[in-house]
Amino acid sequence: MIVGCFSRKTRVIFDLHSHSTASDGVLSPRELVMRAAAQGVQVLALTDHDETRGVAEAEEAAREYGVRIVPGVEISVSWSGRTVHIVGLYIDTHDAELLEGLRANRSGRVERARRMGEELAKIGISGAYEGAYLLAANKELISRTHFARFLVGEGHVKDLKTVFKKFLIKGKPGYVTHQWAALADAVRWIRNAGGVAVLAHPGRYDMGRGKMDVLFTDFKAAGGEAVEVVTASHTPDQVPIYARYAQDFGLRASCGSDFHAPGEGGRELGRMQPMPVTCEPVWFGR
Repeated sequence: MIVGCFSRKTRVIFDLHSHSTASDGVLSPRELVMRAAAQGVQVLALTDHDETRGVAEAEEAAREYGVRIVPGVEISVSWSGRTVHIVGLYIDTHDAELLEGLRANRSGRVERARRMGEELAKIGISGAYEGAYLLAANKELISRTHFARFLVGEGHVKDLKTVFKKFLIKGKPGYVTHQWAALADAVRWIRNAGGVAVLAHPGRYDMGRGKMDVLFTDFKAAGGEAVEVVTASHTPDQVPIYARYAQDFGLRASCGSDFHAPGEGGRELGRMQPMPVTCEPVWFGR
């Protein structure tokens, strides 16, 4: 049965990975908090892509709705020719080094989006950049998700899962390579901002056991402290795999829905599998 990811001592329900209109979510930070409260979430991390400006609005709404906000961010990282994501939890959203690093990471997104539009135009899909631009509330953060929503809305594919597989992953039309932050830099920005660096949704990365071991080794060596064991994109079979990784590498475990929009991708705030009892949750001591 799918239940909230909760503290076994207090039964407090945590969701430590979510997105708002500050990046590629469709709910404002305030609306996101309202929905989290309605779903029974008591501790919510707002982890927008390369952006923290939605946290203040979420914190203001949280005081009204009785939700605790964990200030967070999700940083795109280039590692070994791949893009991986590092979530930062409990960060100081005013830290100068972190903010400059995020600004630098955002700076290439508009150019990447233009190139994606050009690639899609080559296969007969016109207006993709303009469509994605209109869907992005934060014009510095036009993402693949905005392109995916445009392509679904125009009837090119039936849903977001299909559009990513057909157009927006490596080797497909519409995919554009980009150099993001280095892994060690992203982890350093998070730690120096007082936060905890979390390897996000490892089950989504298309790599074998050997490559995954190297990723965890590099992440740990850089100062990473936790891994998302429970997340909406992990299958029931993957949860124990990453619980074992957490144990083997001395990492705490995090959980998050990676919620972006109501009804999108089958994800809902707070609706995840239970945290394995063998894991030490990332919120211990917080």
